[in-house]
Amino acid sequence: MKIEIIAIGDELTSGRILNTTSGFAARNLFEAGYEIYGMNTIGDTPSLIGEALKQALSRADAVLVTGGLGSTDDDLTNEAVSKALNRPTMPNFEILSNIRTHLDEITSTPVSQLEKLAWLPSGAEALSPKSQMAGYQLIHDDKPIFFLPGIPSQMKHLLVEQVLPKLSTWQKDHRLTTYQRVFRIFNLPEMEVNRRINTLDLSPDVHIGYYPVFPEVHLSLIVRDKKNNNAKRLFNSSCQAINTVLGDSIYGYDRDNMEMVVGRLLAERHLQLAVAESCTGGLICRKITDSPGSSAYFLGGIVSYANSMKAHYLGISPKLLEAHGAVSRETAEAMAVGIRVGSGADIALAVTGVAGPSGGTKDKPVGTVYIAIATAEENWVTKFHFRGDREHIREITAESGLDLIRKYLLQKVD
Repeated sequence: MKIEIIAIGDELTSGRILNTTSGFAARNLFEAGYEIYGMNTIGDTPSLIGEALKQALSRADAVLVTGGLGSTDDDLTNEAVSKALNRPTMPNFEILSNIRTHLDEITSTPVSQLEKLAWLPSGAEALSPKSQMAGYQLIHDDKPIFFLPGIPSQMKHLLVEQVLPKLSTWQKDHRLTTYQRVFRIFNLPEMEVNRRINTLDLSPDVHIGYYPVFPEVHLSLIVRDKKNNNAKRLFNSSCQAINTVLGDSIYGYDRDNMEMVVGRLLAERHLQLAVAESCTGGLICRKITDSPGSSAYFLGGIVSYANSMKAHYLGISPKLLEAHGAVSRETAEAMAVGIRVGSGADIALAVTGVAGPSGGTKDKPVGTVYIAIATAEENWVTKFHFRGDREHIREITAESGLDLIRKYLLQKVD
């Protein structure tokens, strides 16, 4: 079953607001076994809305439209649908009654712009009339069309609670079972990932996609159940092959992120982490604490930007700082040891570097970063030369530090 998605709104076509609703719809519909024919974003122009809708109906089995259902003057979807499909608007008395009951509670005004929400193209069936969320379904030329609000939270709720269940009963055997996995890869360039995958000679029924998401590469593997292709077996064998050729460059799957994976490893090993940051300015601590439950394994951190902070809070000798500088192997190691001893953590991570755009020298150009790890048994430091602007250098430094922790924990046996 092919579905086309149309997002409506001048705020989307002008770039003022990012279109997140289409992506959410496409992902959920695809995972439910539907084929996404296309996605279209258009402004609040009735003629364009009508034209897009008729074109979608001519080539897809179902259409999903988001946006333009509100009560303001620029919400023109219903008007456009009425004209394009020759369906005069009519009041939905259940919605109208709910609106008037609501108005009676808050105002004495007999008529309100909100009543516009109750006037729908003829044949429309409200998806959730009691929820105060605009949204309805039309059947036109034996094809279902779903109209959902542009407000992301409302759109997501109606898609999951109303649209997907209704679609599931529309046609028999209209869905394909989909096996999908996203491999999250770090510290391996996209071209190298592609080269290694090409050595596998995967089946034509295995669909591979590459998506650079700085500083990572995401690889998508999809197998859809077709007659006689043994989709589940093919999916499992293909995943195993990819894991083999990419190794520990794969740090996680699907909706994992690096900090979540590191957190799970720390929790499984009953270890606690502390962090000392300089050039990343607290970015690593923020990433770690974004994960719920991080208090179980994360003690905290110190952003020691100035040398005085490094000396006072991390116990680093001023002579060491004077001799080697803030950006050095010696200082990075001393930062890691200082935060580990001061916090009592099992493992400590420290980063110091030149994020730019200024501050670089011939010996230590912009992008020079030292990352140190300290444990009760040993300390070590890794030197990096990163490229990019300040934001990129800070981001890849934070991820590289967490990745070093991940690899250490993978080797650690309880």
